[in-house]
Amino acid sequence: MNETPHLHRSTTELFERLFRESIKPQIGKVLWAVFFMMWVAGASAVSIGLLRPILDDVLVNKNQEMLWLIAGAIFVTFTVKGIADYAQSVIMSWVGQRILTDTQIRLYNHLMCMDLAFFHGTSTGKLLSRFTTDINMMRFAVQNTLTAVGKDATKLVGFIGLMFYQDAQLSLIAFIVIPAAIIPISRLGKRMRKVTANNQVQQGEFITLLEQTFQGIRHVKAYGMADYEKGRVRSLANVIFDLFYKAARIRALSSPIMESLAGIGITLVIVYGGLRVIDGVTTVGEFFTFIAAALSAYEPAKRLANLNANLQEGLAGADRLFVLLDIKPSVVDKPDAKKLNVEGAEIALKNVSFAYDPVKPALTNITLTAPAGQTVALVGPSGAGKSTVLNLIPRFYDIDSGSITIDDQDVSEVTMASLRSKLALVSQEITLFDDTVRANIKYGRSDASEEDVIEAAKNAAAHDFIQELPKGYDTIVGEHGVRLSGGQRQRLAIARAMLKNAPILLLDEATSALDTESERKVQVVLQELMKDRTTLVIAHRLSTVVDADIIYVIDQGAVLEQGTHKELLDKNGAYAKLYALQFADEPGAVDVPAAANA
Repeated sequence: MNETPHLHRSTTELFERLFRESIKPQIGKVLWAVFFMMWVAGASAVSIGLLRPILDDVLVNKNQEMLWLIAGAIFVTFTVKGIADYAQSVIMSWVGQRILTDTQIRLYNHLMCMDLAFFHGTSTGKLLSRFTTDINMMRFAVQNTLTAVGKDATKLVGFIGLMFYQDAQLSLIAFIVIPAAIIPISRLGKRMRKVTANNQVQQGEFITLLEQTFQGIRHVKAYGMADYEKGRVRSLANVIFDLFYKAARIRALSSPIMESLAGIGITLVIVYGGLRVIDGVTTVGEFFTFIAAALSAYEPAKRLANLNANLQEGLAGADRLFVLLDIKPSVVDKPDAKKLNVEGAEIALKNVSFAYDPVKPALTNITLTAPAGQTVALVGPSGAGKSTVLNLIPRFYDIDSGSITIDDQDVSEVTMASLRSKLALVSQEITLFDDTVRANIKYGRSDASEEDVIEAAKNAAAHDFIQELPKGYDTIVGEHGVRLSGGQRQRLAIARAMLKNAPILLLDEATSALDTESERKVQVVLQELMKDRTTLVIAHRLSTVVDADIIYVIDQGAVLEQGTHKELLDKNGAYAKLYALQFADEPGAVDVPAAANA
């Protein structure tokens, strides 16, 4: 996935999409928040407007009756302002968090539809940064923008209205400098978006690096690479620091711009307005109220000036999210896809070609059949294409040409849900989740009863060791099943496959990572699992597949030989040579032709 910052979308395009997809669903609550913001703005303007009668009527004219009236008005004004401010703050917090939550759910649902090629090409850390850094930046941008537009803009309008009510001529003088701020503030926003986009890319790299070192900590320590990894983290952390600091400088630049322009405006107002008071054209109360309104208008004006920089930070995250959300999975159900109906579960690959990389094909015109209820083994050197065959049957990838059928139904013509419901996979890379033993066994069949779970565990020879765990079936296995041994993890994976009870079983070197004793125990369990199922098995140790009904020898993406163990040995070809290479290390290997050992 491209990690270059995406700045090709304009601010208008991004904000329109952000509004359509994230803000519009919450528009009702946003309007309520704006309603309360208007009350805050009105109360703020009224509180400033009350300064004029305080000065002119109470202090100058010494009107005691007016004093009590104004005191009551001030109390009511501030109470209304406080209640309205609380209401809008709570509503906007809810809206911001709702947008974050909904976006995270939407992004996760989208990623669950992506094919394996996408995940193989995108690091986990970069995806995690989308869920944290990017979405949070977007949330803050939306929340701050809506608050600024609703609260600060209404306040500004209220104060400006009060200023024009007091003195229109002075108001025009006060705001004569505003147009000068537009161009530099706009340029700062563009720079902020670019720096933020780069920062978010580096945050993804940082999370990826941390994830890799924490997961591979045994190897880091075993190879004495701790200092090397510290250096990598230090270097990347400093890059992020520099980008963050640069963003802070850009954001802070709006302050001296606004301060200088505001200083010019206020200076002009004081000089010109002061002369009018001296000349008796206006009263002290009117002039003082105008100055207070102008100074009060400065803070929301300043926040609105900073709004563009804050918005661009959020839009940088939104842009990266939209890029990810716009990626379409290459493996999808056809519009007229039907449900797969399995009777015998015969699998057939006919002239199948496939390539991960167009330059180097993984499979070339490969044809093989797994008859219903039989065990078919795929053997050959590493990189021959064996695992690719297994990946194509559940449609983890789509083939380039040829066909794959189950009971004469093309897998590309049926729904993936119905296809994968008929398959159970056990591989050398055991995936256990940081959950209970029970939850891991039930993974894929959440409606299974406790009796079904225990029966599956017993059939997988896992029930005894599960009972010895601290909390039995309620024991948390840890991330990737770290609290269990390799053999225990494998047997839980087999129990999961047994519980699913699918008619087709895919075994991808399911015992290659086990020691000899554990392998023997698991092999016994696997034999039970394979009964009455169509099974495709990839095995590194040929002694584990000598009883297979058919053995296919695959090399460089093509089938070299096929037959039973005895038939292939008698052919004295590729299989016999592979078997001879393992003969010294494989207990039970017999009847190897002399020519194969030559």
